[in-house]
Amino acid sequence: MVSELVVMAKKEGGDASELKHKLLGLVKIIVDGDDYTVQTTDEAIATLSALKDLKYRNRRSFSDKLEDFPLPPQFRCPISTQLMTDPVILSTGQTYDRPFIQRWLNEGHRTCPQTQQVLSHSILTPNYLVRDMIAQWCRDHGIELPEPVRDIDEVVTDADKGHLNSLLHKLSLSLSDQKEAAKELRLLTKRMPSCRTIFGESSDLITQLLSPLSPGRVCAHPDLQEDLITTVLNLSIQDDNKKVFGEDPTVISLLIDALKSGTIQTRSNAAAAIFTLSALDSNKHIIGKSGAIKHLLNLLDEGHPLAVKDAASAIFNLCLVHENKGRTVREGAVQVILNKIMDQILVDELLAILALLSCHPRAVEEMGNLGAVPLLLCTIRDSTSERSKENCVAILYTICYSDRTKWKEIREEEKANGTLSKLAECGTSRAKRKANGILERLNRSPSLTHTA
Repeated sequence: MVSELVVMAKKEGGDASELKHKLLGLVKIIVDGDDYTVQTTDEAIATLSALKDLKYRNRRSFSDKLEDFPLPPQFRCPISTQLMTDPVILSTGQTYDRPFIQRWLNEGHRTCPQTQQVLSHSILTPNYLVRDMIAQWCRDHGIELPEPVRDIDEVVTDADKGHLNSLLHKLSLSLSDQKEAAKELRLLTKRMPSCRTIFGESSDLITQLLSPLSPGRVCAHPDLQEDLITTVLNLSIQDDNKKVFGEDPTVISLLIDALKSGTIQTRSNAAAAIFTLSALDSNKHIIGKSGAIKHLLNLLDEGHPLAVKDAASAIFNLCLVHENKGRTVREGAVQVILNKIMDQILVDELLAILALLSCHPRAVEEMGNLGAVPLLLCTIRDSTSERSKENCVAILYTICYSDRTKWKEIREEEKANGTLSKLAECGTSRAKRKANGILERLNRSPSLTHTA
């Protein structure tokens, strides 16, 4: 199903309306129905991801199409040299694209960038004539004019590009130059969203950024590795970078190296970068095949307070696609997660992962063998988190339907404390449904004496 949706999205002029119609139907099933399946939620996630991928392609196709036609010079912003999407007139009579001239003014300048005249005021007047001419030119050439940039922090100037290129060049020089450049890039990509957008434009920039690191080798300079991996994390926040980074094998390989060795901050930030990159379903598949899950679980198992949440978040995201659930189970996730829950570490988050894994037969078998049932019942009984209770009973529901040998201890808990009955009355709608499902099954077999 996921592959069919990806093919649909990749068709020439992909049909967004068809994807939206499919998503609407799936969401209606999930929201209105009590018996929706895991497959239905996976299809909804895949459809949403296909829509997102289609949006990325349409966004990139604008610049691609623009290169096919000579752009009239009066349509270019004098600051950015790019096609204006929101032309405005400065007090000197010169026309600029709003976000770029607004950024110029915000930096404290009170002169016209072109004429150097002192401005009589800083009011920007929309240039409707030029805007209409640009819109007509775009229609004549079959180009869809993008929405104007509203966040001035996202605009990229030639000065931004020049400064960034100088820092990237320093990464090819001496070790002291590399460390200095890496530290500044880390700060720059955190504070300036405009710098993040540049990296999605060329894979060469990523290669330059990571040139001081060698895949498969332990970095001899942990501080340099930390700054570069943190820069990757900062860049991965930008939506347009996610696909480019995820499809670059060097990026994924270096993130895995960082998970395995480096400072705890490096390892934590590598996990966080994997989490942000895995927002795209296509990246979930790539990262899952890379072997990253094993090292994320190791990081979670070690339990360092700085890293466990990032590791858990990345594992949860990756397990939203079915094939990664099997990989996660095979790497020993059930044992690691149950140990952490028993230690009261990230209980809500880890139960959510366990609930995702409970659709895998081996995970259900391991939960039964590792004593998950009494732990889950205890959590339902004692926890104040509705989310935790809901995930616990959802897992128990699956175990109950897969392993009859666990019915006895569930029934004994119910007789002693009425745990499931209370949840069936006071839980969330999903928790009530699952609790009632277990109770109905137990009530149909009142004489059950089978023990493990």
